[in-house]
Amino acid sequence: MFLKPSQFTVATQTHDYPEWHLGREEYAVWYLEIHQPELLEYLTQLRAEFADFLFQPNTRQFHITLFICGFFTQQNPVLNDDFSMQQLQQQLQRLKNENIQPFQLNVGNIQSFESALFIDVLDPENSLSKIRNLLSENHHEIAPLIYHPHITLGLYKSAFKSEKIFAKIASIQPQKFEISVEHLSFGLYKAKQLQGRLYPYQQFYFSKK
Repeated sequence: MFLKPSQFTVATQTHDYPEWHLGREEYAVWYLEIHQPELLEYLTQLRAEFADFLFQPNTRQFHITLFICGFFTQQNPVLNDDFSMQQLQQQLQRLKNENIQPFQLNVGNIQSFESALFIDVLDPENSLSKIRNLLSENHHEIAPLIYHPHITLGLYKSAFKSEKIFAKIASIQPQKFEISVEHLSFGLYKAKQLQGRLYPYQQFYFSKK
């Protein structure tokens, strides 16, 4: 999962991945939007700093993935990675049943998975795990890896020596930011468009004291 010394990054392959989407068009995730201008400027600068390593084009907006649902369908699920409108409504009802309050997250250091460069997101109150548990009550998440909150800067375009990535990370002084979270977004992206935009479909706003 995490890039380790004496490894190579995993290159993103530019093709349609039909064995994954099987003709299905829209992939659904719960995520947190990022709107702070200073943070967006910082993330954009970092993406530019690492441009020689990252896959292009990358039009997906910066966000924090919360829960991976699967391929969105208006019908009953057929394949094990389908996610239906009924399941979405069930998740929304579970969220409504909880008195979720706004919370804070902290943006941390620059790090790397084997396949992607990212910024750490710290969750001091463990709020994300609590929400993820609610969302998982009626649907198993489509994700084989341990959840690690982060903001992806980009996927790697080639197999680079990890030491080269680590040296570049060490040359940059990370900035610290706080994110105020007041709502969740459920969104879709086109499965056939690699690193294409994420489109909000439903938003859930927290109650406030």
